[in-house]
Amino acid sequence: MVDFIGALAGVAEKLPSVAKPAPRPTLYRRLLITGLALLTYFVMANIPLYGIPEQQIGGELNLLRIIFASSAGTIMELGIGPIVTASLILQILVGAKIIDLDLTVPENRKKFTGAQKTLAIVFAFLEATAFALGKRYWAGTGIEPTYYDLAIVALQLAFGAIIVLYLDELVQKGWGIGSAISLFILAGVAQGVAWSFFGYVPGVVAFGLLPSMIEEGNLLMFARPNAYPDITGALATVSMVLLLAYLQSMRVEIPVASQRFRGIRSRVPLQFLYVTNIPILLVGILIADLQLIQGLLADFLGRDNAFYKVYSDVLYYLTPPRGIIEASLDPIRTLTFAISWLVLSIAFGLLWVEIAGLGPKEQAEKLVKSGLEIPGFRRNPKAVEMELSQYIYPLAVLSSIIVAFIVITSDILGVYGTGTGLLLSVGIVNQYYALILRERALEAYPLIKRILGEE
Repeated sequence: MVDFIGALAGVAEKLPSVAKPAPRPTLYRRLLITGLALLTYFVMANIPLYGIPEQQIGGELNLLRIIFASSAGTIMELGIGPIVTASLILQILVGAKIIDLDLTVPENRKKFTGAQKTLAIVFAFLEATAFALGKRYWAGTGIEPTYYDLAIVALQLAFGAIIVLYLDELVQKGWGIGSAISLFILAGVAQGVAWSFFGYVPGVVAFGLLPSMIEEGNLLMFARPNAYPDITGALATVSMVLLLAYLQSMRVEIPVASQRFRGIRSRVPLQFLYVTNIPILLVGILIADLQLIQGLLADFLGRDNAFYKVYSDVLYYLTPPRGIIEASLDPIRTLTFAISWLVLSIAFGLLWVEIAGLGPKEQAEKLVKSGLEIPGFRRNPKAVEMELSQYIYPLAVLSSIIVAFIVITSDILGVYGTGTGLLLSVGIVNQYYALILRERALEAYPLIKRILGEE
């Protein structure tokens, strides 16, 4: 299986790539390039696919659109889907030791990144071909596409996904800040939240909360039908943002002592949300992939097919309701959704602890190698592992439950941008805040750059 990674990495070496900048650009220039990458994404998300019947661009802001940062009927139809899928598959294979690859070795890490790039491009062409052959853009129009139409649409879809891949490479190689993929998710959620507050189509519908309140003269829109934004959703959005910001700043501290400097004691902080938003993100990716398969089944089998109907009925009970009215109209669906997401979140949380090297065994080895120990325990990895397991596993389960509960409650209350989108966005904003502070410190104190070897 390592040869499999090597083969994919070998293909990546022959593909065009973005070189690291030398010297490193200034912070403001990197912010400018990051902004240009985001602008490119927005432009592509509003360019309709050539060769398809005229249709509305964008579509409903559902879980599939949030997780994959995609826009229906545009060059950004696939969004970051191929990249996320390729990355997740390889990380699970390596983390589960199906592929024995030590990612702490720089050469192996380079191979992994190259393999991920190649696999993402493969998935881009596979998904693009499936979308085109399914003829979803011509459904109900009475128009039969030619092979030329199918080919040109598939190439556009694959081209859009590959451009996203290179934009992310551009940003991550040091030309920008952070990750373009995270930025695109944040941009999509922010756009959805803004539309929920202010969305208005003249002469058609006052979708947003504020235009609706003004048009109808009703300042007490606590609940609206058809999953339209309401005051309950607005209050829940603000409350959940504040709660998430608070929880992500909480830490659980473990006392440690240094072997090298006798008598010096300190504390190692573990994040209270130990697995951050990863469990619920994995649940979201799973449901989003199931929604993607649902669309492909509808394209190839038709909506009257018996298997498609059963599949859709099952998926209906796993997808989140939008708002208190929709949640109350079908309490069985709401309960099934809540229980399934909670159980899956806990399972994925424990799985991620093992896959990502966050378990007590790995953390104990790191502590011992760094010359630290827990007071009262022998400087033995097994003893330290047993002590850390009393913190790490309960934290993993508790944090998985908390993030799942926040997302479930948010979707039932109808938060703007969906519960998963809001959770991801707060985490991404925190990451960008920390990154910008770090970059400013590096520019203000060049000595730190030398110490970290980033010159």
